[in-house]
Amino acid sequence: MLDLTPERASLDPIETASRDEIAALQLSRMKWSLAHAYENVPHTQAAFDAKGVHPDDLKTLADLSKFPFTTKGDLRDNYPFGMFAVPREKVVRVHGSSGTTGKPTVVGYTAGDIDIWSDLVARSIRASGGRPGDIVHVSYGYGLFTGGLGAHYGAERLGCTVVPISGGMTERQVQLITDFKPQVIMVTPSYMLSILDEFRRQGLDPRESSLRVGIFGAEPWTNSMRSEIEQAFDMHAVDIYGLSEIMGPGVANECVETKDGLHIWEDHFYPEVIDPVTEEVLPDGEIGELVFTTLSKEALPMVRYRTRDLTRLLPGTARTMRRMEKITGRSDDMIILRGVNVFPTQIEEQILKCAGLAPHFQIELSSSGRMDDMTVHVECTMTSASEDARTASGKELAHHIKSVVGVTARINVAEPGNVARSEGKAKRVVDNRNRT
Repeated sequence: MLDLTPERASLDPIETASRDEIAALQLSRMKWSLAHAYENVPHTQAAFDAKGVHPDDLKTLADLSKFPFTTKGDLRDNYPFGMFAVPREKVVRVHGSSGTTGKPTVVGYTAGDIDIWSDLVARSIRASGGRPGDIVHVSYGYGLFTGGLGAHYGAERLGCTVVPISGGMTERQVQLITDFKPQVIMVTPSYMLSILDEFRRQGLDPRESSLRVGIFGAEPWTNSMRSEIEQAFDMHAVDIYGLSEIMGPGVANECVETKDGLHIWEDHFYPEVIDPVTEEVLPDGEIGELVFTTLSKEALPMVRYRTRDLTRLLPGTARTMRRMEKITGRSDDMIILRGVNVFPTQIEEQILKCAGLAPHFQIELSSSGRMDDMTVHVECTMTSASEDARTASGKELAHHIKSVVGVTARINVAEPGNVARSEGKAKRVVDNRNRT
């Protein structure tokens, strides 16, 4: 793979500023953000008053722990525009979640918010190895989901040529990659595997493609999957993180020269990690739930927003700003199976150890009397399609899951192409347990 280490002179000065400089900027911006939210969002003012705190109580960054959390439920309770801190006429764009579990969470942006978002996604693409003049193939979904337009505006801000294909039409995705020869692709990692399958179906060698950087986000993925994709395409696979409530993609990003966790753009977002049960702030290095306070957002300032993502904070390496470890899972999609905490990413890691299995999978949970059961649906590779080979691969996977994860799972090894594919975020868990 190519050496994509950036020239230090090309970085934003804040990326290499001292920790004292970063902290001073954070404190100044945090004071503004808390006051802006308190003065303009009735929900936030009521929450502060109920907790007995006022923006003036923030004297140091540590004082943020005195302030109340914001949750996805707060956004839904104030649907659609009740959390906006500016008049609706000042909001130039609205995004939202898919709303599959109720009302969508609605987020808004001023022109200034869009400008900062574009800058930070451009910074993220550059950290990933993208450069001005590159062609960027955007396979994130466009629409209410923030992925497509967030990637699009950031790539244009960096000075790239954008191919806004969105998700789906996998055969055409491969055709345009072959014809347009993009250097960068931005896509969910699970859909990148579908693109890989289509390359192989068409008899094309993915290692001969023009792609040299893949920027993957919107769902947890493992370092094992990184290796799978990098080896298949002979390119760099880099992690990007974001969520619509905080901004969208570009809140944090791995640096291609280290790939050792995602540097949080701390000049605009202040991170905390808390114990999800006690809600106490944990020291850097301990795993817990990630919480963000926005420092510069105008339309939708967020104070201590609980992301439900599980990670830990680490010192900076390629940049001065702190890193967050790759997301290990979510506190709200964790599977508790017979008293054992299980995350889909743990199952994925075991599948990728099995040479006879493809990386596509889905976990089905069911009830058997009073006990819960797990079935992992996977596919064999084309070269291991015989009944004996499939049986052996299933036994190997069951052994890995039992010995590493600590649970017993049934394994269903299907023919290639029989596990449901995703054109966006993968649906990894189907819960059919009887909860009555």
